[in-house]
Amino acid sequence: MSPEDEALVDRFLDMMAAEAGASRHTLAAYRNDLERAAEGVRTALNQASADDLSTLGEQWAELAPSTVARRAAALRRFYGFLVDDGLRKDDPSASLPRPRLERPLPRILDESEISHIFEAAEDRSASGEATSVRNLALLELLYGSGLRASELVSLPRGAVRPGQPFLILRGKGSKERLVPISSRAEKAVQAWLEHVPSDVRWLFPSGKAHISRVRLFQIVRAMAADGGISPDRVSPHVLRHAFATHLLSGGADLRVLQSLLGHADIATTQIYTHVDSARLVELVNSRHPLATRSR
Repeated sequence: MSPEDEALVDRFLDMMAAEAGASRHTLAAYRNDLERAAEGVRTALNQASADDLSTLGEQWAELAPSTVARRAAALRRFYGFLVDDGLRKDDPSASLPRPRLERPLPRILDESEISHIFEAAEDRSASGEATSVRNLALLELLYGSGLRASELVSLPRGAVRPGQPFLILRGKGSKERLVPISSRAEKAVQAWLEHVPSDVRWLFPSGKAHISRVRLFQIVRAMAADGGISPDRVSPHVLRHAFATHLLSGGADLRVLQSLLGHADIATTQIYTHVDSARLVELVNSRHPLATRSR
């Protein structure tokens, strides 16, 4: 990448941080994608024409469609920035490839399988052993509140307060949202807090910090095995998915679900709409205004 491109990319990333609130990881991903794209352009990236960019599709033919889509999106945003700031008059990004992406459907656990995992976790927690008490609190928050793994492990010690049925969470993009806390989850967390020193910063501490996402993944898989469920089918995100699909099956509104999950785009929430056809027909027949209209 030319020195001029490097300087412009720095300005672009500064804008992304200031105006879009992009995280450090997002900024690093943008930089990497722009650097890889620059390697395939015969001129400086900021001076590339539509013809220059049209060659990238062939160069990226062996890459995964998701990678191509991400790199193309980074370039489109970069050129949009250049045009907006008056650094070039035209936007050549129309010639970039647009691979068709098919989002894989998340793995699904039914309610009976969730019940088996909870029964095993509750039996172990009844012993009062600290690790088992902690694991039940983790499970209650994952399935009962739909938290992301990163959000859960980094909860501060005082995040869940007695009598407060929600917590204010800062999730992706530093956006805040309200997360419901069930009475079951509150009870499980209060039981766990008896084992957490009062001077510790984190709700789920480990050493000098909090437990890692990798460790959470291991804990969840172990609890699945205890409940007679194949560990390969279960992860923290699968439990978040179960939270969403089971709420939706119970009649939750998709917009409400979007808010609970912290999705910026409702299109992301729509991957959780795996409600069986009979349920959909029942909803139409019972909830649609025409359902109560006589002939």
